[in-house]
Amino acid sequence: MAVGPVSPLVLERYELKYLIPFSMVEPISRYVEAFCDMDYYSQISPDHFYTINSLYFETPNYHFIRAKENLTGKMSLRVRSYGDNPKPPYYFETKEKTAEFSKKRRGRVPFENWGDLFLKPESIKDFDPTEDPHLMHFMGLVSTYGASPMILTQYRRKAYLSTVDDYARITFDRSLRYRMETGYDVIPREEEMLNYDHPATFGMPGVNVILELKCERKIPVWMVDLIKRFDLVRRGFSKFEGSMRECYSPQGFEDFAGGRIQTSFLR
Repeated sequence: MAVGPVSPLVLERYELKYLIPFSMVEPISRYVEAFCDMDYYSQISPDHFYTINSLYFETPNYHFIRAKENLTGKMSLRVRSYGDNPKPPYYFETKEKTAEFSKKRRGRVPFENWGDLFLKPESIKDFDPTEDPHLMHFMGLVSTYGASPMILTQYRRKAYLSTVDDYARITFDRSLRYRMETGYDVIPREEEMLNYDHPATFGMPGVNVILELKCERKIPVWMVDLIKRFDLVRRGFSKFEGSMRECYSPQGFEDFAGGRIQTSFLR
């Protein structure tokens, strides 16, 4: 994938999620294009969707998933890469979320054998992780919680950036896939990836796309109009939880699927 603009190293924002059928992507896109431009990676992709891979870390007792049941705060640790054959740099992301508000920190590792940061730190030459506070924050949490890689997820994204606000972003995510990964490997080998974008995952028939509205503390008027125009109903969804459910079916999560889908209205 060509090198283009990347996300800020620290990003605080509201995130509102909706589950929609693919047939709504085009009409919603036409509406938001009055206020937004397609982001760089969508512009250079033939179908305007680009591939995102996330290697999630978890603890042996599923601490981060269990914490998601606590509405006072949630956290995830992931290594993000792009494309079907990802190359450096890799992005170490810590995401903390309370209700609809999230804070994301992003560290950057510019070399292929990034797993050596955990497995053989003494072998790392010409790179000092202490110079990147966001990378050190990620590594500190991994050490504190005893977390390690557990699942690799992949999806395809179409994204827009507002041209009329300081920060507002619209994303459409589809083609959700995963594979078990307990090592430090971010390659999404085609023969190993499994789809999980089916009705049981979403908890309702007919939907297969995650629409997300992201903005700073004040929701733009045009976003409110978008919600009303398309009669959107908020339905929280976690790709991490959905893929973990498919892959591991953790014991003690009889209500796991129900807890993953939460419905509310924004009017």
